[in-house]
Amino acid sequence: MSSVLYRDLSRGMVIRMPDGHLYSVVDRQLKTPGNLPSKLWLTLKNLKTGFVNDQRVHPDDKVEKADLETRVVQYLYRDGDEYVFMDAETFEQFHLAASWIGDQILYLKESDKAKVTFNDGSPLSVELPASVELRVKETEPAIKGATATAQYKPATLETGLKVTVPPFIGEGELILVDTRSGEYLSRVKG
Repeated sequence: MSSVLYRDLSRGMVIRMPDGHLYSVVDRQLKTPGNLPSKLWLTLKNLKTGFVNDQRVHPDDKVEKADLETRVVQYLYRDGDEYVFMDAETFEQFHLAASWIGDQILYLKESDKAKVTFNDGSPLSVELPASVELRVKETEPAIKGATATAQYKPATLETGLKVTVPPFIGEGELILVDTRSGEYLSRVKG
């Protein structure tokens, strides 16, 4: 890890604070009250707990900048309470715990790609594509002549993800889903 001055931090940077935990810089404010020494206020998000807090630091002190590595990975299959992924560049396979990846796995089919950020070989976060194509497994029958302005209906997709879709979407259709909101975007043509 390399050291950086607190004053050189910018939003989005990941640092290791003296407590040993990794934090993402959410915001920063430099305050110079009159002729007193400057103080820097940082809003930090603990990457392990998700807790966000404000901390006052001296701008000329140093902190360790985390060495992060982001890799493109391909989802292969589920193995018990873990999911097996493969590095798209080195073809090395590794396991991620179901409890770690959580509901994000519902947006991935076998062979889909995502990005995983690592620090010292440990996964920190997974970044999904902005949208994914998934097939409708179960929903109420499509209503003939239905328009998109009508009431939406529940649907279960091939991965188990539950979304609401317009009434004209039927079972077996391929749809586009926003991975950030979990919302239906459109029907996939072709």
